[in-house]
Amino acid sequence: MSIHPLPPPKAPTGLGRLPVARWFLVIGVLAGFAFATGVVVTMSMIAHARALGPRPEIAAQLDRLNVALIVLFGVLLAGGAGLAFVIRYAVLKPIDQLTEQVRTVAAGDFDHRLGVDRPAELSELSSHVDSMRRRIVSAWRGAADQADELRRSNGELEQFAYVASHDLQEPLRKVASFTQMLEQRYGPQLDDRARQYIHYAVDGAKRMQLLINDLLDFSRVGRVSGERVPTDSGEALDRALENLSATIEDTGATITRDDLPVVEGNRMQLTQLFQNLVENAVKFRSEDPPRVRLTAERKGDMWEFSCSDNGIGVDPKYADRIFLIFQRLHPRDVYPGTGIGLALCRKIVEYHGGQLWLDAEPAGHGTTFRWTLPAAGGDA
Repeated sequence: MSIHPLPPPKAPTGLGRLPVARWFLVIGVLAGFAFATGVVVTMSMIAHARALGPRPEIAAQLDRLNVALIVLFGVLLAGGAGLAFVIRYAVLKPIDQLTEQVRTVAAGDFDHRLGVDRPAELSELSSHVDSMRRRIVSAWRGAADQADELRRSNGELEQFAYVASHDLQEPLRKVASFTQMLEQRYGPQLDDRARQYIHYAVDGAKRMQLLINDLLDFSRVGRVSGERVPTDSGEALDRALENLSATIEDTGATITRDDLPVVEGNRMQLTQLFQNLVENAVKFRSEDPPRVRLTAERKGDMWEFSCSDNGIGVDPKYADRIFLIFQRLHPRDVYPGTGIGLALCRKIVEYHGGQLWLDAEPAGHGTTFRWTLPAAGGDA
């Protein structure tokens, strides 16, 4: 199994830049030089002692010393050669093998086995590393299979929601249309209770149509028209306010704003985001005329937006619940709606790589929502 290779390793610094083989080579050269120097100095001292013409017994002792030193130097030389052989084949070569195996795995071949036979410490280390490799690969395969299954399931679910919602529109329109026609044609023959029943039927059909449309919008985020390009968020807000112009005029709402930046996003979805937040701010108003303010502040690579109002506010204990789909804090007859608006807003923001949350301590009364969007590339 080959997957994307790992990033390059961190470059070593200081004395760590030298490989282990070179360290042994440098130490071996220094030891050899010291050994040769010792041999030359010792032989020179013995030759100088002989030149002094010592007595015969001293000369004999010098000969025995000379033989002993030659044997000792020979043993040291043989030991050094043996040590070099052991280091080369018992340490350096296994390290090279393990290094090459690790490079192969890091290059993307995660099925490549790690293992050396010697020495015992490296063999144990390679065994542990290979065990971790197998566990990681097994977990990765399981996660990949689950991700594929989840993508397939989500795709089928989105397709089902789209088809079901689309197919439900026509019968709902017929229910509402023919019920209204029934009231128009037989109105004089109907009593107040019958008219009330007709009103309930028409209202239910219209609310179902609104719910279906909202569900379609929710399922389309990131799937339809999902291209993200540098987008002027101020223009997206202008379009949202234009769509809400009748509501703003009817409620006497005042909308103030800062200069909004260019972000990396989808204009249609950003317009939907602003429209839902401003519409919520106007809908959940207090006794005073609605006042809504929108701002933006740069935070690193992101822009942090805020939408503040002077409405009825939200209890902080519901800060997470309000972003769940179909969650309502008020009766439908008091504040109409489907309970999808804020869930849709969060999905749009998260699709753009940002976060949406309720400000726990808004300035004054009302509600403040904050969210982040990525700055457009090259925007300083």
